[in-house]
Amino acid sequence: MNKALLVIDLQNDYFPGGKFPLWNTEATLANVEQAIRSARAKGVPVIHIQHIANPGKGLAPFFNQGTDGVKIHPRILAAAPDAPVVVKEFADGFVKTKLEQLLAGLGVTELLVCGMMTQNCVTHTAISKSAEKYHVIILSDCCTTVNEMIHNIALHALSTRVKLVPSSEVL
Repeated sequence: MNKALLVIDLQNDYFPGGKFPLWNTEATLANVEQAIRSARAKGVPVIHIQHIANPGKGLAPFFNQGTDGVKIHPRILAAAPDAPVVVKEFADGFVKTKLEQLLAGLGVTELLVCGMMTQNCVTHTAISKSAEKYHVIILSDCCTTVNEMIHNIALHALSTRVKLVPSSEVL
């Protein structure tokens, strides 16, 4: 299978000092960096997915254009500086984005999904109607959310629809 690593919303607002810091961000960041390094070493394309709030809908609590918080975390950009960036405004990374076209152009059949927030953007992208044509795997050690309980509840819910594995098992 032709794999691609989707790195969803590793943006500054979710880290300490941002507008909505999440639980376990340092460990998650380190795990995602390692997943990116492993993917690149194996020739697996990395795709950044970046949430930018729609300014036409008013000021959002975070991820507003022109702020530091909307930027992809610098360590993630350093790990995959040449990776394409898919910009989204909805939880589902496929909705009104170029993600499907990008994946088709790369001949991708398997999605390795990681990022923030487990119960929202990770879940909605992984079980999107548009993702049904792919073999989807969630890298369980490369996701996080507001707290450990919600993270674990989300992973448990996802487990009936997609495979959950630590990144070291697939990269």
